Amino acid sequence: MNAAVAAAAAIAGVLTGVIAMLAFRWSEREQKRPTRTSLHTDPVLPPGVDTVLSVLRSSAVVLDEADAVVKASSAAYALGLVRGGKLAVEPMLQMARDTRRDGEIRQVELDLPRRGTGRGEALAVSARVAPLGSRLVLLLVEDLTEARRIEAVRRDFVANVSHELKTPVGALSLLSEAVMDASDDPEAVERFAGRMQIEATRLTNLVQELIDLSRVQNDDPLDDAEPVRVDELVAEAIDRCRHAAGTKQITMAAGGTADLHVRGNRGQLAAALGNLVENAVNYSPARTRVGIAARRVNAPGGDQIEIAVTDQGIGISEKDKERVFERFYRVDPARSRATGGTGLGLAIVKHVAASHGGEVTVWSAEGQGSTFTLRLPESGPARARAQRRPDRAGLSAETERSPSSPHTSPYETLPAPEVLP
Repeated sequence: MNAAVAAAAAIAGVLTGVIAMLAFRWSEREQKRPTRTSLHTDPVLPPGVDTVLSVLRSSAVVLDEADAVVKASSAAYALGLVRGGKLAVEPMLQMARDTRRDGEIRQVELDLPRRGTGRGEALAVSARVAPLGSRLVLLLVEDLTEARRIEAVRRDFVANVSHELKTPVGALSLLSEAVMDASDDPEAVERFAGRMQIEATRLTNLVQELIDLSRVQNDDPLDDAEPVRVDELVAEAIDRCRHAAGTKQITMAAGGTADLHVRGNRGQLAAALGNLVENAVNYSPARTRVGIAARRVNAPGGDQIEIAVTDQGIGISEKDKERVFERFYRVDPARSRATGGTGLGLAIVKHVAASHGGEVTVWSAEGQGSTFTLRLPESGPARARAQRRPDRAGLSAETERSPSSPHTSPYETLPAPEVLP
């Protein structure tokens, strides 16, 4: 009896030991098995790579041997390259697989759909794939969209400049030959010489406006900003166009609120307003009126100064309003040739307004004229003085604050301007 009990106890002990050993082995195996979280963290990046990737401007994605994303920068998520822990761009994923297979570095430029726009806009990127250690693959993606846009603008600008310069230069060459052939005809020489002066003036204006456009694009007007009286800018613009207006018997008038100030580069502001007044005179029929009026308007970020230039010219169609501020764009190319326009004046106005923290807008109706409004922040000291004393121009507060109707020229809401000879 005792022997049977001892044998049973021995067998039970052996079974208990076997079960304990199996449980220990199973526990060790479970500890070594990778979890869902460890699939993204266990593939350790080589020393220093994590730090380098964190300071790169390019979008960075690191893939493991299963094409799972080990690490991705925030820029990669913003571009939509990574979704749900996977690389979402199939061409880039195929590049990564090929690089993992043969170890070669690959680079390609792709056009990707832009997320969230629904307008079919393409996102231009440059993707470069390289092996990272024995198991990982590094993908670097550079956004080239803005660079391509700037390059396209540069190409168009160079092509337009070449065309615009070639026209007066070619005309001067032909006219000089005509003068030589007509050397024995004083009337013909005088006529051709007059045409040469016109073309030379066009060429001079074009070169000067190219210089002005380059300057307003490259210079920061706030570096040498100063308070500028709007009255002086208006007077200077009128004086600049007085001769051209007198030739066409166009009456120029100035009005609105007096003693207004803006802050910025005086030369750039004078050039911008001068371009608006010059355009109004050039595109107005004879014996009409051009008006310049300034006023203060309330705005969420602080009071602003509006300078409206109104003409009674041919007007601008709806399809042309969005493009009038483009370089070299002309509403009526044939008329621009006759008036000597270069198509750069409004582009300069747009850049000056933007660099001074303002904007330029246009109201126009075909056959009824146009109103270009230059809106700029008011100078700080001038704003404080205006709050301490009443308006000297006699405008009511209601008139100053009332926005212009979208169907009428903003100039019509101001008091009758002073007519200048």
